[in-house]
Amino acid sequence: MAKKLIFLVVFFLSCGAAPNYSNIKVIEVIDGDTIKLSNGKLLRYIGMDTPEIRIKKGGKFVYSPQPFSLESKDFNSKLVQGKHVKVEFDVEKKDIYGRLLGYCFVDGVLVNSELIKKGYAVLYSRPPNIKYADEFVKNQKQARAGKKGLWADYEVISHLKAREYINQIKGVRGKVLNTYRSKKCTFLNFGKTWKTDFTVVIFNNVLDSFYEKDINPVNYYRGKIVEVTGRVREYNGPEIIVNSPYEIEVIYEDERK
Repeated sequence: MAKKLIFLVVFFLSCGAAPNYSNIKVIEVIDGDTIKLSNGKLLRYIGMDTPEIRIKKGGKFVYSPQPFSLESKDFNSKLVQGKHVKVEFDVEKKDIYGRLLGYCFVDGVLVNSELIKKGYAVLYSRPPNIKYADEFVKNQKQARAGKKGLWADYEVISHLKAREYINQIKGVRGKVLNTYRSKKCTFLNFGKTWKTDFTVVIFNNVLDSFYEKDINPVNYYRGKIVEVTGRVREYNGPEIIVNSPYEIEVIYEDERK
């Protein structure tokens, strides 16, 4: 009876114990930015994004690898597959899908950073999770300058062609003709018809990251030629959601605005 009682106590204590993310095994690599841990949890890397292997069609995900998506997954696999890693969290621990959000370290190497540095991922810095944002920005500039990974064949497209690259990670360049701030978002419009032309969307809950850089998007970007890098989505025309000033580069300021 005593042995049974001890067993039950140990069992319930182990069930209630917090997962040890300082040394946990990777049992599956989902794609370039998501892995599955030995406790069954999915971990989405913070601060970066990689091309999709599966895209959503008709409410279901279908296998449709985008350019450089398989290469990103392979590189991620070489770094972490079957290994024990350390997961470091930022302000937000989970995303809206219930996945863990974190920085993945293996043998002292920050995997998030390594993927960006070698050109297998692009910057996707979403406040308040910006602990390593400056490092990621530096790594992306170096990868792009060195034409590493996906940057080797990278071509910046005109905002007029954005519709041709829905669900793909692209760099889009154009002039911000006008801006508007609603209750939820700030919009940078690149065409005269906002329902069909390319738009950059900045949700108001991330505006502090712009204000910290003395940037008010409504005034700062209007009339300027900019380049924005991110995933092109379809919503009232093509758009890219931007979460920080790191993702928009001013190319030219039109003084005649």
